[in-house]
Amino acid sequence: MTSQGTTTAGTRSAPGSAPIPASTPAPDGRPEILALRALKLGDLLVAVPALKGLRRAFPEHRILYAAQEWLRPVVGLTDAIDDLLPTHGLDDPLPIEHGRIDLAVNLHGSGGESRARLQEIGAKRRMGHRSPGWDGPEWRDGILERERWASLVSWHGIPADPLDCRLRVPDGGSPAPDAVVVHVGAAYGSRLWPVERFAEVARTLAAAGHRVLFTGSAKERPRALAVADAAGLPEETVAAGHLPLDRFAALIAGASLVVSADTGAAHLASAYARPSVVLFGPAPPSEWGPPPGPHTVLTDASLRVGETFSPTPDPALMAVTVEQVLAAAADHGIS
Repeated sequence: MTSQGTTTAGTRSAPGSAPIPASTPAPDGRPEILALRALKLGDLLVAVPALKGLRRAFPEHRILYAAQEWLRPVVGLTDAIDDLLPTHGLDDPLPIEHGRIDLAVNLHGSGGESRARLQEIGAKRRMGHRSPGWDGPEWRDGILERERWASLVSWHGIPADPLDCRLRVPDGGSPAPDAVVVHVGAAYGSRLWPVERFAEVARTLAAAGHRVLFTGSAKERPRALAVADAAGLPEETVAAGHLPLDRFAALIAGASLVVSADTGAAHLASAYARPSVVLFGPAPPSEWGPPPGPHTVLTDASLRVGETFSPTPDPALMAVTVEQVLAAAADHGIS
């Protein structure tokens, strides 16, 4: 992904609107598509099939992806997006000039907030689900997210394959080839498998001769350190908070196994077809699960509460045992 420059700070998108920030990519002469999905890493990765469909259908267009700035290193690995429009969420207007965009695509959802933000920018055309002022397919609950967004653009005449979710491997290769990656973090407490269980899995695999690395964000580094300490492994095994996002992607791309809750790490394992054991809590695998491939899902749907923002682990996640994870790892040749 290459930036084509920025606008001059103070340029206004419409009368009475806020100034366009200097971080907004400047026009480069091509007609432009803006795909809104101002969410997290996993949300980007399940939208990749739809984005690739747009890329194939509009080879002469420049595709901008409206999402958080920290996703930039992985946005470039989709080979479907030309640049990022830094967008933290939906609280503020989209930072782009009114009338500049040829086609606005709502990959964020179908609610009033996302629709309003796209309507405000005055795009010549809009693509989304059916709602007041929008033509498109009806929103369906309970379907796989990759299928949802691929089906959306397909309905609008843009063929997309929900299994077309691969990413390009970052240059430079893995910082730890063939490592077992144990991703201990998650955005919410509802997805946090206990420290002591992660530690027992890691201790067992390390004792069998596997190189184990613990990953997570900078905020999750204390949790990763606690897991390493409980596993009896040195601080050098804790990569959490020390890997830029593209290096993290490279680590996953070269891993022998990824053990993770339903997070961005698990979606990266899907994008690189790396063996993974994914622990599901509040989110059902029928909506967020991996594609066919070397991936094992562990959960207990009968116990699922489904409260994503709960501070405590979902019972469906807590039902997953260390023995189940180790058995799944062995099924992938890691024992």
